[in-house]
Amino acid sequence: MSCFAPARFSDRVFAVNFPLITDPFFYVCAIPAVLLVGISKSGFGMGIGSLAVPLMALTITVPQAAAILMPVLLFVDLLGLAAFRKNIDVKLLRFLIPYGLLGVLLGALMFKSLDTRLVSGLVGGFTLLFLAQRLVFPPHADSPPPPRWFGRVMTTLSGFTSFIAHSGGPPIGAYVIPLRLSPLYFASTMAYFFFVINLSKWAPFALLGLLDWRNMATSIVLLPLVPIGVMVGLAMAKRISPLLFNRLILWGMGLTGSKLLWDAWH
Repeated sequence: MSCFAPARFSDRVFAVNFPLITDPFFYVCAIPAVLLVGISKSGFGMGIGSLAVPLMALTITVPQAAAILMPVLLFVDLLGLAAFRKNIDVKLLRFLIPYGLLGVLLGALMFKSLDTRLVSGLVGGFTLLFLAQRLVFPPHADSPPPPRWFGRVMTTLSGFTSFIAHSGGPPIGAYVIPLRLSPLYFASTMAYFFFVINLSKWAPFALLGLLDWRNMATSIVLLPLVPIGVMVGLAMAKRISPLLFNRLILWGMGLTGSKLLWDAWH
């Protein structure tokens, strides 16, 4: 179904009385998208949550999909903060947050002039290049951490792509994963980082006119799916080995990168 297809008359009449997306195909795509966000935001398989916007964009536009996910992200971020409040790498957070906010600012300033396919292609390409590097040159126990300049670039790109399409996981993962944090510290630090980043996006989204009643009402309908995804992700993150955890994260990033690159070309 094309995202530019005109709404049926019955949908338009229903929307006047109750501002909610009523297309069943939208929910076929949106339900697994929200579950993936919950799983990803719990710290398990970081990167797969970036599939949410491309999935929902099969039926609606990318900006509308991003707007609908805003309350979902806020809810899941709050759940993540409650779950991971004791395992935070504060020093790493102090380094990451300013550059993430810089990326959000750049995304807000350039939002209307950017082609979303170009953004998808860039994020997907960088993600797959990182995975290729990890496979060809796998890190060893004595490998040095990535340089700080690389962290600054990737974190800024993470904030930028997070604002455009909620796909900030793969870029920052390219820097944080090689630091080899434990699963709980990794999940906790990323939960706090994205809470700050996602909170900073509300004002620009409102100024761009994306937070309308229809999008917010649709988001509220999807909110009950969030705890299910988070609980599944938390259970998996706490019960698997760090090696398997990192492998699953890389698989999630690989799926995300491939999907985003496919969206850019098709």
